[in-house]
Amino acid sequence: MSILEAIIIAIVEGLTEFLPVSSTGHMIIAQSLLNIESTEFVKAFTVNIQFGAILSVVVLYWKRFFQTFDFYWKLFIAFIPAAIIGFLASDYIDAMLENVFVVALMLVIGGVFMLFVDKWFNKPIENQEMTWKRALKIGFFQCIAMIPGVSRSMATIVGGMTTKLSRKNAAEFSFFLAVPTMAAASGYKLMKLVTDPAGVSLLSDHLITLLIGNVVAFIVAIAAIKFFIDFLTKYGFKAFGYYRIVVGALLLVLLAMGIDLSII
Repeated sequence: MSILEAIIIAIVEGLTEFLPVSSTGHMIIAQSLLNIESTEFVKAFTVNIQFGAILSVVVLYWKRFFQTFDFYWKLFIAFIPAAIIGFLASDYIDAMLENVFVVALMLVIGGVFMLFVDKWFNKPIENQEMTWKRALKIGFFQCIAMIPGVSRSMATIVGGMTTKLSRKNAAEFSFFLAVPTMAAASGYKLMKLVTDPAGVSLLSDHLITLLIGNVVAFIVAIAAIKFFIDFLTKYGFKAFGYYRIVVGALLLVLLAMGIDLSII
């Protein structure tokens, strides 16, 4: 992987991680267009640059992360369902992650669903306090995103809206929840790498590429989050729904043409 390819992959990660469009689907397309071989370093790189994306949330909302214990308690409650189910069903989830057809199909199905999200769930009430019941429900919705192509962002935002949160508040809690969730998932994969001498050597040999990737992912993610909050508040989900349908259909067409697609 060249520096330019690493920058492009990091841009894709930063743009799509917090938007309801499935970062996995876009990684597949980027890898295919760039003709990047799915080597051990490429897999490690895509895991590592998620830390840059995570840091963007902490920096943008740093005041919210230095609040009372209650803030962290609600995040913990929301995190628990995915942590438990992810641990118990890890082998099954990993198997699905290798299936590009599942990703493409979920992109299309999720896109159709998103065309109606505002009509069905955009009914906020005056009380916007994040209660433990709201947090737990959002946490269970996050588990749906274990199906590749669903989008963690979409699942958790819709989960928040079903509890009568506004689109903005649901999206912001989705960003907050991404921090422990992505840190745990990425940290676990990274830990397996650093406990293997070959993995340590792999990371150290490409340290500059990893640093550049994280910086790019961080900067792009900040811009993406700001854009998304503003766009979502004004226009809702429908545009993202159409976009998902197009991307999913593109992947299905490429698969039908016999083009070899793989998940980074």
